[in-house]
Amino acid sequence: MKATKIEITVYEAGKSTELTPADSTLLHEAINATKNAYAPYSKFNVGAAVLLDNGEIIYGSNQENAAYPSGLCAERVALFYASSRYPNVAIKAIAINSTVNGKENHDPVYPCGDCRQVLLECENRFGRPIKVIMGSASKIHVVHSIKDLLPLSFVLKRE
Repeated sequence: MKATKIEITVYEAGKSTELTPADSTLLHEAINATKNAYAPYSKFNVGAAVLLDNGEIIYGSNQENAAYPSGLCAERVALFYASSRYPNVAIKAIAINSTVNGKENHDPVYPCGDCRQVLLECENRFGRPIKVIMGSASKIHVVHSIKDLLPLSFVLKRE
Protein backbone atom coordinates (compact mmCIF):
# COMPACT_ATOMS: atom_id res chain seq x y z
CA MET A 1 0.00 0.00 0.00
CA LYS A 2 1.25 3.45 -0.89
CA ALA A 3 0.86 6.43 1.44
CA THR A 4 -0.23 9.74 -0.01
CA LYS A 5 0.32 12.94 1.95
CA ILE A 6 -2.26 15.71 1.67
CA GLU A 7 -1.19 19.22 2.60
CA ILE A 8 -3.17 22.43 2.78
CA THR A 9 -2.18 26.03 3.18
CA VAL A 10 -3.95 28.18 5.74
CA TYR A 11 -3.05 31.85 5.80
CA GLU A 12 -3.11 33.54 9.20
CA ALA A 13 -3.52 37.22 10.00
CA GLY A 14 -3.38 38.79 13.44
CA LYS A 15 -5.98 41.42 12.67
CA SER A 16 -8.34 42.45 9.89
CA THR A 17 -6.05 45.28 8.73
CA GLU A 18 -3.75 42.56 7.33
CA LEU A 19 -6.55 41.47 4.95
CA THR A 20 -7.51 43.10 1.68
CA PRO A 21 -10.07 45.88 2.18
CA ALA A 22 -12.79 43.68 0.63
CA ASP A 23 -11.96 40.73 2.90
CA SER A 24 -11.80 42.97 5.96
CA THR A 25 -15.22 44.43 5.13
CA LEU A 26 -16.67 40.96 4.60
CA LEU A 27 -15.32 39.77 7.95
CA HIS A 28 -16.80 42.79 9.75
CA GLU A 29 -20.16 42.01 8.09
CA ALA A 30 -19.92 38.43 9.41
CA ILE A 31 -19.21 39.79 12.90
CA ASN A 32 -22.33 41.97 12.63
CA ALA A 33 -24.36 38.98 11.42
CA THR A 34 -23.66 37.13 14.69
CA LYS A 35 -26.08 39.59 16.34
CA ASN A 36 -28.94 38.13 14.28
CA ALA A 37 -28.36 34.53 15.34
CA TYR A 38 -31.11 32.66 17.13
CA ALA A 39 -29.14 30.51 19.56
CA PRO A 40 -31.09 30.34 22.83
CA TYR A 41 -29.86 26.81 23.61
CA SER A 42 -26.15 26.92 22.88
CA LYS A 43 -25.52 30.69 23.22
CA PHE A 44 -23.11 30.09 20.32
CA ASN A 45 -23.87 32.77 17.73
CA VAL A 46 -22.39 32.39 14.26
CA GLY A 47 -22.54 34.96 11.49
CA ALA A 48 -21.65 34.55 7.85
CA ALA A 49 -21.29 37.05 5.03
CA VAL A 50 -21.10 35.90 1.41
CA LEU A 51 -19.62 38.10 -1.29
CA LEU A 52 -21.12 37.45 -4.70
CA ASP A 53 -19.52 38.09 -8.08
CA ASN A 54 -21.97 40.95 -8.64
CA GLY A 55 -20.73 42.75 -5.50
CA GLU A 56 -23.78 41.89 -3.36
CA ILE A 57 -23.18 40.74 0.20
CA ILE A 58 -25.61 38.19 1.60
CA TYR A 59 -25.84 37.58 5.35
CA GLY A 60 -26.67 34.53 7.39
CA SER A 61 -26.77 33.59 11.04
CA ASN A 62 -27.28 30.28 12.76
CA GLN A 63 -30.88 29.41 13.63
CA GLU A 64 -31.38 26.86 16.41
CA ASN A 65 -34.51 24.88 17.10
CA ALA A 66 -35.66 22.87 20.11
CA ALA A 67 -36.23 19.98 17.72
CA TYR A 68 -32.52 19.51 17.12
CA PRO A 69 -31.21 19.05 14.37
CA SER A 70 -33.87 21.20 12.70
CA GLY A 71 -31.71 24.32 12.99
CA LEU A 72 -29.32 25.55 10.34
CA CYS A 73 -25.78 26.90 10.32
CA ALA A 74 -25.05 30.51 9.39
CA GLU A 75 -23.04 29.49 6.34
CA ARG A 76 -25.85 27.46 4.80
CA VAL A 77 -28.45 30.12 5.62
CA ALA A 78 -26.36 32.65 3.65
CA LEU A 79 -25.43 30.26 0.83
CA PHE A 80 -28.95 29.01 0.24
CA TYR A 81 -30.36 32.54 0.31
CA ALA A 82 -27.67 33.70 -2.13
CA SER A 83 -28.46 30.81 -4.47
CA SER A 84 -32.20 31.44 -4.37
CA ARG A 85 -31.88 35.23 -4.75
CA TYR A 86 -29.08 35.20 -7.36
CA PRO A 87 -29.14 31.69 -8.89
CA ASN A 88 -26.69 32.46 -11.69
CA VAL A 89 -24.15 34.52 -9.75
CA ALA A 90 -20.96 32.89 -8.48
CA ILE A 91 -19.73 33.24 -4.91
CA LYS A 92 -16.33 34.90 -4.48
CA ALA A 93 -15.85 34.57 -0.73
CA ILE A 94 -17.48 33.78 2.58
CA ALA A 95 -16.49 35.16 5.99
CA ILE A 96 -17.46 33.45 9.25
CA ASN A 97 -17.26 34.64 12.83
CA SER A 98 -18.72 33.52 16.13
CA THR A 99 -19.47 34.62 19.66
CA VAL A 100 -20.34 32.81 22.87
CA ASN A 101 -22.46 34.70 25.38
CA GLY A 102 -21.79 37.89 23.42
CA LYS A 103 -17.98 37.60 23.38
CA GLU A 104 -16.02 36.89 20.22
CA ASN A 105 -14.35 33.47 20.29
CA HIS A 106 -10.61 33.35 20.90
CA ASP A 107 -9.97 31.01 17.95
CA PRO A 108 -11.55 30.84 14.50
CA VAL A 109 -14.48 28.50 14.00
CA TYR A 110 -14.40 26.44 10.84
CA PRO A 111 -17.42 25.40 8.77
CA CYS A 112 -18.96 22.08 9.79
CA GLY A 113 -18.89 19.13 7.40
CA ASP A 114 -22.34 19.87 5.99
CA CYS A 115 -21.38 23.49 5.28
CA ARG A 116 -18.09 22.41 3.70
CA GLN A 117 -19.99 20.10 1.36
CA VAL A 118 -22.44 22.89 0.40
CA LEU A 119 -19.53 25.26 -0.24
CA LEU A 120 -17.89 22.61 -2.40
CA GLU A 121 -21.10 22.24 -4.41
CA CYS A 122 -21.07 26.02 -4.98
CA GLU A 123 -17.44 25.88 -6.13
CA ASN A 124 -18.16 23.01 -8.50
CA ARG A 125 -21.35 24.62 -9.80
CA PHE A 126 -19.55 27.73 -10.99
CA GLY A 127 -16.14 26.16 -11.58
CA ARG A 128 -14.24 28.59 -9.39
CA PRO A 129 -12.80 28.58 -5.88
CA ILE A 130 -14.46 30.30 -2.94
CA LYS A 131 -12.21 32.07 -0.45
CA VAL A 132 -13.12 31.19 3.15
CA ILE A 133 -12.27 33.75 5.85
CA MET A 134 -12.63 32.56 9.45
CA GLY A 135 -12.26 35.26 12.08
CA SER A 136 -11.85 35.38 15.84
CA ALA A 137 -10.73 37.71 18.59
CA SER A 138 -7.07 36.64 18.30
CA LYS A 139 -6.48 35.68 14.67
CA ILE A 140 -7.97 35.21 11.24
CA HIS A 141 -7.52 32.13 9.06
CA VAL A 142 -8.00 32.23 5.30
CA VAL A 143 -8.07 29.47 2.69
CA HIS A 144 -8.42 30.16 -1.01
CA SER A 145 -10.73 27.23 -1.73
CA ILE A 146 -13.07 25.06 0.30
CA LYS A 147 -11.08 22.13 -1.10
CA ASP A 148 -8.38 23.12 1.40
CA LEU A 149 -10.84 22.33 4.21
CA LEU A 150 -12.38 19.33 2.46
CA PRO A 151 -9.58 17.71 0.47
CA LEU A 152 -11.21 14.28 0.17
CA SER A 153 -14.64 15.40 -0.87
CA PHE A 154 -17.75 13.72 -2.15
CA VAL A 155 -18.33 14.76 -5.74
CA LEU A 156 -21.04 13.31 -7.91
CA LYS A 157 -19.70 12.86 -11.42
CA ARG A 158 -22.27 13.42 -14.14
CA GLU A 159 -21.72 11.72 -17.46
